[in-house]
Amino acid sequence: MRSIFYIFFFCLGFIGYSQELNCSLVVNAQQTGNENQSIFKTLEKQLTEFINNSKWTSRSVAPQERIDCSMVITITDYSGENFQGTIQVQSSRPVFGSTFNTPVYNFNDRDFSFRYLEFQNLIFNPTQYESNLVSVLAFHVYMVLGLDADTFAKQGGDAYFKQAQTIVNYSQQENYKGWKLEDGLQSRFALIDNLLSPTFSAYREVMYSYHRLGLDVMSENAKRGKEEIASSLKLFEAMNSRRPNSFLLRTFFDAKSDEIEQIFSDGPNVNIASVKETLQSVAPMHSGKWANIKF
Repeated sequence: MRSIFYIFFFCLGFIGYSQELNCSLVVNAQQTGNENQSIFKTLEKQLTEFINNSKWTSRSVAPQERIDCSMVITITDYSGENFQGTIQVQSSRPVFGSTFNTPVYNFNDRDFSFRYLEFQNLIFNPTQYESNLVSVLAFHVYMVLGLDADTFAKQGGDAYFKQAQTIVNYSQQENYKGWKLEDGLQSRFALIDNLLSPTFSAYREVMYSYHRLGLDVMSENAKRGKEEIASSLKLFEAMNSRRPNSFLLRTFFDAKSDEIEQIFSDGPNVNIASVKETLQSVAPMHSGKWANIKF
C-alpha cells in the first residue's frame, strides 16, 4: 500500500510540473547543400529537447494544457561553428467547446545567426546572456507564452513579455542583429518594444476580446461571438490611424487573415459591410481575402 502512495504522489508531481510547450522543431539545411551532415540532426534533436524539456515558468501545467507551437530553422550558410539562417515561429491554442485550434503567433525572424558546437550544452539563464542561439529561442518561447496568456486574460502575458524584454536587453552585448533599435522595424527589439508600448495597447486588448470573448463564445452563441470579433477588430482603427500599417498589425493579420475570412463567410449574419470596411482600412495587404467575404 505504501508503495502505491509513493507512485501516486510521484505521478502528481510529474503532472503538476509538466513543461509548458509542445513544440515541433525542424532544422532545414537544404540550402547549404550538405543537409545530410550529422550536425544538423544533432542540432534539431538538441533544440527540440531544450524547448520541450525546459521549465520556462513557475506555473503548474497539466499535459493537456501545453501550448502547441512550431519552429522551423532554415540554415542558409555555415562555416565551422558559425551558422546563418532564419527561424519561423508559430503557435496556436484551442477554442473552447470545439476541436479547432486558432493561430496566435506567426513570426518570421530573418536575423538569426549563431555559433554552435555539436553536442554543446544549452542552458537558459533568465538574467544573463549565454549564447545568441539560446537567446533567440528563449525570446520566442516567451513571446509564445505571453501572447497565449493574453488570449485568456487581460494583460495576462505581462510577466512573459517583461522576460522577453530582459532577454533583448542582455543580448545586445554580442552585436548579433535583431536586438537593437537600429536593426529595423521588424526586429525582435521592435516586436517587444511595440507590444509593451501604450501606443499599441489596442493590440493586446484585441488579443483578449477576439479570443476569449469572441471565439470561445461561438460554440454557445455563434452570433454573439462573431459580433464580439467584429467589435474587437474595430479597436485597431484608432491604433492604425496613429501608426498606419504597423508591424504588430501585420503580425496579427499574418496569423489571422485566413481565419477571419472563414469566420465572416459562414454562420449567423452580422454587419458584413462594416466588418469589411474595418478590415480594408487596417489590413489592406489582405484585401483579396476580404473581397472573398460575401456572406
